[in-house]
Amino acid sequence: MKKIFLSLLAILSFGAFPGGADASTSFYKAQWESKLPKLETKRQVIVVTVPNARSYQAKLYTYEKMSDGKWRAAFPVMKAVVGKTGVSSRKVEGDGKSPTGKFLFGTAFGSAVKPSAVTWPYKKTTVSDFWVDDAKSSYYNKWVNTTKMKATWNSAEKLLQPLYKYAAVIRYNDDPIVKGKGSAIFLHVWKNEYSPTLGCTAVSEANLVKLLSWMNASKRPIIVVGTEAQVAGYITN
Repeated sequence: MKKIFLSLLAILSFGAFPGGADASTSFYKAQWESKLPKLETKRQVIVVTVPNARSYQAKLYTYEKMSDGKWRAAFPVMKAVVGKTGVSSRKVEGDGKSPTGKFLFGTAFGSAVKPSAVTWPYKKTTVSDFWVDDAKSSYYNKWVNTTKMKATWNSAEKLLQPLYKYAAVIRYNDDPIVKGKGSAIFLHVWKNEYSPTLGCTAVSEANLVKLLSWMNASKRPIIVVGTEAQVAGYITN
């Protein structure tokens, strides 16, 4: 009887989940879910959380507002990875961190042709497509095409590459662009679940195609990135 009592006490102390970490995750998930109605003009939300600001392994949640006004999960929770040195609200160029906050999406793009189910704007990349990460350039944090202009930058990222077989621009530091605050922030295909990014968010190819196919311009999708404790605040601000 004493053992049974102690077991029940443990459940009450840590939640009805096998382990404190899962109980904590459930708490924050419920916390940000309760804030979703604050997004009055948005009907699709991707939430990416890390357990702490130094972690690169993340969880990705998807939510959609239904015709009855209620929010529901669109897909099962997905594994994701973020920057190799974690996340930060004060990102700077080259720090290896993913920026935290609430962001709109820009165009999707990729080296592959657009999947048939994708309705989100999509560009197929070529060898001439780059994203400038030279903070001294007037084209900093912009997509450029070298067939249309002369290169006036010292550093730019190739957009025609395997990790960008499919991707979508996360609209970070673009309104206005602040030199040195970070560039080329995308949602893209991961190498694997143990390989972090240089500042982007990445998931498996299959999951990324699901996300791109789900994103609907009329529902104004956004992505929210942060520690589990930060996400609810970002949603309401």
